[in-house]
Amino acid sequence: MTPIHITHGDTAADSLRRALQLANRDGKIEVMRDDLAVGPLRGIDDTSEARSEFWLQVIGDTAHDLDQTLNEQAAMLEQLASSSAPIVMWHGQSTGDQLALCRLCYHLRNSPQRLNEVRLSASHLAFDTHRADQATAIGMFEPEILSTHIADAAPISILRISRLALEWQEVKQANGETRRWRNNTFTSGSFAELDTFILERTAETWQRATPIVAALMAADMGFLVSDRLAFWRLHGLAAHGRIQLRGDPYDAQTLELCLAPQHHAAPLSSCLN
Repeated sequence: MTPIHITHGDTAADSLRRALQLANRDGKIEVMRDDLAVGPLRGIDDTSEARSEFWLQVIGDTAHDLDQTLNEQAAMLEQLASSSAPIVMWHGQSTGDQLALCRLCYHLRNSPQRLNEVRLSASHLAFDTHRADQATAIGMFEPEILSTHIADAAPISILRISRLALEWQEVKQANGETRRWRNNTFTSGSFAELDTFILERTAETWQRATPIVAALMAADMGFLVSDRLAFWRLHGLAAHGRIQLRGDPYDAQTLELCLAPQHHAAPLSSCLN
């Protein structure tokens, strides 16, 4: 039976689609689009409301139907659970990829014999990530690299599936603002850690936002920080009087920032929304 390949993110799906073509292999690709490393998780498998509200804050795009996207994601997981096709989860060594794997294991825990995986790490990349944490996501791999690992798909043991499904339930219950994956263990973090990173690198004079956004995205925060999340934290700090911004608010090439006068600054703990 033709397998269903699962990736975390559209970039990964595009690379894998090309990889299957290069290898002349069949297979349907399904995408888990929600970055589970950030935002509330409690109740995620019952309703999309909390996730939709969170991403609306981050993306700021009222025209995008987040509810529909997340509901389609939930429906896809239900369809996977009720199908009989073998499933191959592609994942790297990052919090987002690992949480996607855990969530998939939770939904397929009653048919574990169908679940396979392809594990990739920084050692499989064609370049040096220059990341201290060596975190990787499938979207970082070129199609040519992925095509050489299609045959590496291997069954996930029933014991491991059960453990990963349990970890997913525990992470949902913890419901942290952010999640880190280190030494095969998930721990919770807060957006204040990102805000502190930004403030420590912001001067009292105007400076370009590009180096700070790039540094945050490359930093070992325990998860891969997206550009959207980095911009959201900049805007949050500005809204609470910790920094000032000028230029296009979503263009790192023109956006500039500087520290705000201290008498306007709000406590860092109040800058989390």
